[in-house]
Amino acid sequence: MTDEATASSPTQSLRYPRVLLKLSGEALAAGENGGIEPDTLRTTAEEIAEVRKTGVEIGLVVGGGNIFRGLKGASQGMDRAQSDYMGMLATVINALALQDALERQKVTTRVMTALEIRQVAEPYIRRRAMRHLSQGHVVIFAAGTGNPYFSTDTAASLRAMEIRADALFKATKVGGIYTKDPVKHADAELLEHVTYDRFLTDRLKVMDSTAIALCRENGLPIRVFKMATGNIKRVLLGEGLGTTVSDE
Repeated sequence: MTDEATASSPTQSLRYPRVLLKLSGEALAAGENGGIEPDTLRTTAEEIAEVRKTGVEIGLVVGGGNIFRGLKGASQGMDRAQSDYMGMLATVINALALQDALERQKVTTRVMTALEIRQVAEPYIRRRAMRHLSQGHVVIFAAGTGNPYFSTDTAASLRAMEIRADALFKATKVGGIYTKDPVKHADAELLEHVTYDRFLTDRLKVMDSTAIALCRENGLPIRVFKMATGNIKRVLLGEGLGTTVSDE
């Protein structure tokens, strides 16, 4: 069965018929040295391909921190805007790598960029992205929002709203949102649910406040979970891993 034929399967029983999945660049990294780990890329693509067969329409936003992080460059004396543009280009590299890995899994994929790089990707046009999704293509949104001073978390929230996603999922290095930094504090407790207001008031650091505020204003639920083998499939199919951020 082709991917396009699979995409036409009924999605009424799915908890989330259309989702936006945010992957950090570090999740694809080859250890602390950065770069792209081929095995991690392959297993991530395999999971996404398996979920796609259920009929879930998937948009992806991938960060670029494994290659270059704009804030880090700015902290070292670079011009902030210039540094952020470099970070956007890093996300394009990751998006192209992810596209290649997905297409090796026979998943039809489109990369759409907020910065025009027509030789390697389509420019982002909302209606075209919606059409790609409805045709069963996985759409990877790269280059953030196309503007400096905005994170890829904010880009993920924005694209999720634009494509009318049912939920925003963020895969991270930790199990979800905790009462304190679990890396530094052994007694940190995992929170199963956090309201938008508590997230902003307590200044929780898993996503930036602009992204959370945008989701709150539009009532988009967020789930934060650990990037580990099998978790993408489990979360996209509705299993309650990690932490939910919503008003409910």
